Amino acid sequence: MPLYQSAKGEITTQYAMGDVEALGLLKMDLLGLRNLTVIDDALGLIRADKHEEIEVNGLPLDDARTFELFQAGNTDGVFQFESPGMKDLLRRFRPEQFRDLIALNALYRPGPLKSGMTDEFIHRRNHPERIAYELPQLEPVLRETRGIIVYQEQVMRIATDLAGFTLAGADLLRKAMGKKDKETMKAQKQKFLQGAKKKGIAASKADKIFEQIKEFAEYGFNKSHAAVYALLAYQTAYLKAHYPEHFLAALLTSEAERGATPQVVKYIGECHDMGLTVLPPDINKSEFPFTVEGGDIRFGLAAVKNVGQAAVEEILAIRRKNGPFRSPFDLFLDHDTKVLNRKAIESLIKAGAFDSLGWRRSQCFHMLDRMIEFGHDVQKAKVARQNLLFGGSVVETPPIPQEVQEMREWDESHVLSYEMDALGFYVTGHPLAQYKDRLRKLVSHSLGELDDDRDFDKDIRVAGIVASVKPLRTKKDERMATFVLEDMTGRIEVVAFPEAFGKHGAYLREGQLVLVKGRYQGEGENRRITLSQATPLADAFETQAKRVVVRVFLPGLEEATISELKSILDAHEGRCPVFFELETPHSYRVVARSVEVQKVAPTDDLLKKIEALLGENSVSVDY
Repeated sequence: MPLYQSAKGEITTQYAMGDVEALGLLKMDLLGLRNLTVIDDALGLIRADKHEEIEVNGLPLDDARTFELFQAGNTDGVFQFESPGMKDLLRRFRPEQFRDLIALNALYRPGPLKSGMTDEFIHRRNHPERIAYELPQLEPVLRETRGIIVYQEQVMRIATDLAGFTLAGADLLRKAMGKKDKETMKAQKQKFLQGAKKKGIAASKADKIFEQIKEFAEYGFNKSHAAVYALLAYQTAYLKAHYPEHFLAALLTSEAERGATPQVVKYIGECHDMGLTVLPPDINKSEFPFTVEGGDIRFGLAAVKNVGQAAVEEILAIRRKNGPFRSPFDLFLDHDTKVLNRKAIESLIKAGAFDSLGWRRSQCFHMLDRMIEFGHDVQKAKVARQNLLFGGSVVETPPIPQEVQEMREWDESHVLSYEMDALGFYVTGHPLAQYKDRLRKLVSHSLGELDDDRDFDKDIRVAGIVASVKPLRTKKDERMATFVLEDMTGRIEVVAFPEAFGKHGAYLREGQLVLVKGRYQGEGENRRITLSQATPLADAFETQAKRVVVRVFLPGLEEATISELKSILDAHEGRCPVFFELETPHSYRVVARSVEVQKVAPTDDLLKKIEALLGENSVSVDY
């Protein structure tokens, strides 16, 4: 066996895996999963916060809250069950027992999905009268999968029960089917028919059953594999259902450590959807990973850009030694300037890590040079004290100038922009948050909903903020660009080829909110959208609107309110018709103005003025 040493120092064979097997040597696949670390970290957080010990391998496999989570498709972060297509499958199937999860894990694969096998499985669950078996001997083998061959082990058992194969022989049949080896399959079929004949099974029946198992074996999944994956999925779902803040904190730490910004964005959105607050990083409260704090999730310092592990350890060591920081200057009393440098401090300020000290981010940023200068003075004084017999002078914390004390905070757009710089996403808010309800009607997908199985090579409509733009030129010297589009659920690369860039390039600026139309392509880490059209979001809200619906509560309605509403509508004339939803104590009805339909421009200003007059949720726009 020829060997070589890999780049990581491992002793590795130069032969391909098939040759290793042919020589009779043992080949093992060792699968490392981050999910196991996430579970372990979540258990540690539960132990520290609630003082509870959970034996994750001894969980009851019939927990109602866990199955409610699966049935609702609330499976973001749940191993193997978080793709949009799988969520849809869960809602349709509504699993009620652990073996359902094993089956769904095996069925959500390209083969069963494209062959219609998955749909048939769901249909038979709802219509048990469709379940039938070619022979009574097949019922004990296929009962749990409603008469459908789902697992490779079922193929093997059919071969042993109906045709007298040995287990080793049945495994050869399974491999031949999986590899579609025609010559081997021909020999295996002959062997199957002969074995079935000895068992008293008619040749026509045996031939039909073999053709069935041949068809299903192409998609058959390894049940032992599916079962272990389903168990891991169940454990993550159980933790999410019963300890959501601890589980999501562990999950966020895992994604942040590997630099998976789109996944961090996605799971922060999941936290918000579950009513959990993600608190910004805090110099006094944050640890290295994400942690649980009073039912909320506290951002980990390790996730702040330009603040490496050594810098975080330095901050935590100072905090343990001197107690909580009372002022940003305290950080410079006892730190290593090489480890905790200017870039790291800037990122901490932008991320909001000093907010709890009573300083505005604008003030911290303005005083940064003075803080660094103070740190150097402290270091010089320490050296002087070491060199003098009786010690030297102590450096006093400088006063804050009056103009800095009166300095206002950055406006919201700057705060969010700097958060994006420091963290790669937004924590205290999001530029799209105010449009959340309107966006649901305007777009075909959120970025987190894009599914490689269902949406691949399809035209879609998505909206977001342009996070970064990379101008390019083709070999013909034509201008084009790629840019990152981000919404509240994730981010994706968008490619604007020369024709699309020529028409819409003016809108592709960092910080621009846009509606993007294009074709979704790629998969996994390589997924992207090819741009066909980009429109500023404010324009899209107006041009795509089909009608504005104003809800009016009739009891107690005053004439002055009607008059003011008419003035607001008249002041926002446009092309979109207005419908009124008149609410009585007992019912609703929708009517348009009988003489002349009012038409308006559905701007933010119009919607805000109507809500200020008639109350929250009194107006909506249909797209």
